[in-house]
Amino acid sequence: MFVEIVGGLISGSLALLADAGHMFTDLAALSLAWFAFRISQKPSDEKRSYGYHRFQVIAAFVNGITLVFLVGWIVIEAVVRLFKPVEVEGNVMLIVAALGLIVNVIAFVILHGGDRKNINMRGAAVHVLGDMLGSVATIVGGLVIKGTGWTPIDPLLSIFVAALVFRSAFDLVKKSAHILLEGSPEWLDTDRLRRDLKEAIPDITDVHHVHAWSLTPEKTMMTLHANITPGADNVSALIAIKKYLAGELGIKHSTVQVELSECSDEMEPEG
Repeated sequence: MFVEIVGGLISGSLALLADAGHMFTDLAALSLAWFAFRISQKPSDEKRSYGYHRFQVIAAFVNGITLVFLVGWIVIEAVVRLFKPVEVEGNVMLIVAALGLIVNVIAFVILHGGDRKNINMRGAAVHVLGDMLGSVATIVGGLVIKGTGWTPIDPLLSIFVAALVFRSAFDLVKKSAHILLEGSPEWLDTDRLRRDLKEAIPDITDVHHVHAWSLTPEKTMMTLHANITPGADNVSALIAIKKYLAGELGIKHSTVQVELSECSDEMEPEG
């Protein structure tokens, strides 16, 4: 990051300065991701019965928002440069960008070897991927400037990289916000779940009040009500439902209410 700041100031390259700014957010983002990972390992307590798993989702959301603001800054600065071009030193730009690319590739390989379903890890990887793309674009820009002297390639490539980063950042913000808002997992079809449960467990006559949400992308929680036929064993039905949810959907934490008649939530109170 410091090398790119110095190199950007010496060469006059916006792409290098933008990448240095991105690396600065990476420093904060990777630190936050590491801290979130450590915090999420803490066990649950009386005040936080689900533990601290959601902290990693919050970290991913903050990282995504930070990237969106960074993209905005890069685009604004690039537009200014298009109307007011500055001289760019291609040789310095090339050397610094090449060093940055090596560092970013190493970091990305390390992160890519981690848990790809972990949204916190994905947030960190998106930051480094953005840096890697920025380094590649800067190398291309340096080659063009050195070969043709056409300096507008520098801000144009900055906008291109910003667009790529924005797409990943927006997806990260969208998915982490969905989890924080207790949205249902994208892969879950509740209508199909109702049908499949009735087919798999003959004693079930109806499934309703199905609520599912994600503690993290890897940990799905669910509650549901199930009506069973008169005379059926409610304990056996309960065990069968929870076994189906764990085996077929991977939902190991579920709360199931077995009902022998009308749903208790829909019955009018007496008096």
